[in-house]
Formats: sequence, structure tokens, C-alpha cells
Amino acid sequence: MPHKPASTALSKVKVLDLTRVRAGPTCVRQLADWGADVIKVEMPEALDPDGALGAPRHTSDFQNLQRNKRSITLNMKEPEAVEIFMKLVAKSDVVVENFRPGVKHKLGIDYDSLKAVNPRIILGSISGFGQDGPAMGNPGFDQVAQGMGGLMSITGEPGQGPMRVGIPIADLTAGIFCAHGIMVALFERETSGEGQWVQSSLLQAMTFMLDFQAARWTMDGDVPQQAGNNHPTSIPTGVYQTKNGYMNIAVAGQNIWGRFCKELDREDWLDNPDYIDGPARSKNRDQLHDEITAITKTINTKDLIERLLAAGCPCGPINSIDQAFEEPQVKHLGMSQTVHSEKLGDINLITQPISLSRTPSKLEVAPPERSEHTDEVLSDLGYSEEQLADLKARTVI
Repeated sequence: MPHKPASTALSKVKVLDLTRVRAGPTCVRQLADWGADVIKVEMPEALDPDGALGAPRHTSDFQNLQRNKRSITLNMKEPEAVEIFMKLVAKSDVVVENFRPGVKHKLGIDYDSLKAVNPRIILGSISGFGQDGPAMGNPGFDQVAQGMGGLMSITGEPGQGPMRVGIPIADLTAGIFCAHGIMVALFERETSGEGQWVQSSLLQAMTFMLDFQAARWTMDGDVPQQAGNNHPTSIPTGVYQTKNGYMNIAVAGQNIWGRFCKELDREDWLDNPDYIDGPARSKNRDQLHDEITAITKTINTKDLIERLLAAGCPCGPINSIDQAFEEPQVKHLGMSQTVHSEKLGDINLITQPISLSRTPSKLEVAPPERSEHTDEVLSDLGYSEEQLADLKARTVI
């Protein structure tokens, strides 16, 4: 099956995908969903029946990560397979990998080797901790990066120990940042005519994602602590019990604070020295939380949300994942789409959170079966049926 681009935006870009697990496939998904011709390079099934690291092929996790691609098999430990790979590099724009830093050098597919074949090639590399430095060789896993990068120290309730967040945020953001870097490099190549090596890591992504919490330390010397469901600096912002559940309320700044007090019929709080400004509310956070909860727990969630939104106070429900996808606004934004899989039938996967007016993204094809396109891709390189049969017999492909 020839390439069927998911968008025209990147339809002229050809990508070789050597990635596994999550951070790497997350990066490549950004390119595939915007139309790049992505060829996923996998090990022959006889050498890797379980698909190595990562989710099994026909699970929701794999299907969501690996859509809009083609698949070939190459045993990259064999020189003949590397030779085939380099022929593909000569015709490609981007290679993406997330091996440990030394592996690509052992295989002979490091940036200098790729550049020698194609000076315009862009190599995107994702690692746990960077391509060099004292921790470069350590195995990188999301939760390890969450802890090492500081996120777990500010997540969870005070005094209850470190807590990981509920998604693999280091993997996801490292992948997205690498895709961002690749697109920057593609744009720069239009001027220079040369490719370059794009690097990201779980640790870099995690440290960057600390954002204002990190700047509190680097600029102010303040070490942020756990704040649970409360916002660390904007008060009152947090989770409040209602008559039939819980909801989020975010009161930021004096103007919204005034509207909030008026809507709850507690305008006396505006003159209360304990709550008169942000620093006072921060100092008396727990006391204020209890006073607000005494009111909110007498009102139904839906009713209170309607009242506060009408008053100009940010707030919203706390949904389970099934409830989130039933939200009218989530449905309106089209955050899931059905695509047909030959093995699984119609499946519903998550769409891109970006809208482009002229060149939108869509789920064009479900993830391929392993080696589904090997003959097609290698035939385009000039390999005959006899050569392909021989390579398969020797598990080169």
C-alpha cells in the first residue's frame, strides 16, 4: 500500500522510525499525523516474537501510538540490513531513534554516519538523560525521570511522600519536544540546505516542564513543596466538595476574588484581614478552604458550576476519563476518531490537539502489521523478488 498521508502539511517528508516504547513513538506520531511518510523499522518476527519493549501490537496503547505508518523489518545487527537502511537514508529526510546513546554508534547509524550518506538528513535522538554526561548510559524510564527531575517532590499531598503523576509525562513531553526540534530543523534546512542532530531527553523535558516551579528556585531561591490539589501560589484554587461530588474552582487575582465572594454571599471576606489579599489568603489557606467548603458542599456540582461561570469565576467538573469523552466540548473538538483496522475492525483513537485551517490532520490508516510493507519499500529500492526471498530466508529482513 503506497503512503496515504494523514495531512498534506508534511506529506513530502520521509521519516525512518527506529523507535520503541513511548517517548520515541510519541515523537514520530507527531510527524505521521501531520502527513509524513513514516516507515517503521522493526526486527523480523522470528528474532523478536514479542515485539521487544512496548505494548503488544493489538492493544489500545500500541494502536494509539503507531497509526499512520508503514512497517518494514530489518535485522539491524546484520551488515546487509544496515546497508539497506542506508539506502533508505539516502532518500529520506528524518531518522528518529531512542536507543541508549551508545547503541547507534555500535550499529553504525550515528549522525556522522548518516550525514556521510545524506548531508540533508535530520537525526532525532531521545534518551533518558542526554547523549553525554555522567548519567548518559543509565536506562531511562518515565518515573525515574519524574523523580530525578523534581516533579514527584511537588506532586501529591503535603507530608505523604513523593507522588508520580498519572500519565508518563516525561516520555510524552520528551517525544513532543523532539518532534518540535525536528520541525525546526526541517524549517532551518530550507535556508542552509543541511540537516542536523536533534536531541531531547526525558530528564531535560521533565526539568523544563517544571516551568514556574523551577523558576521559583533558579531566580528566587525558593524550593517549592507539595501542595496537593491546591495551587501553589494562586489562592483559593483547588478541589472543593459539593453536595454530590467534587469540582475545581480557580480564583486568581483580586477581581475574580471579589466576584467569587459576592456569588457565595460572603462579601465580608473582602474586608477580613485573613483574606484581604493574596499573601493573606496564602497564609490562611486551610482556614479559607474550610470556610468555602462549608458552602460548596450544600450545592450540587452542576448548579454551582453554572453560578460561578455566570459570575465570571473559572471552575469546572472533575471527570473520570469516560466522562471526559462525553463532555460536549470534548466531542465538539473531535478528540477521538474512528479508523478501520484489518485485524481489529473499527477502532477509536485519540486525535491531535492542534487544528490547522488548511491542512488538518486525520487518522488515515490504522497501525500496520509487522513487515506489512517490506516488499513494497525494498522493491522501490530495486530489490527483486528473488533477492527479497533470500533476505527473508536469512532473517536479514
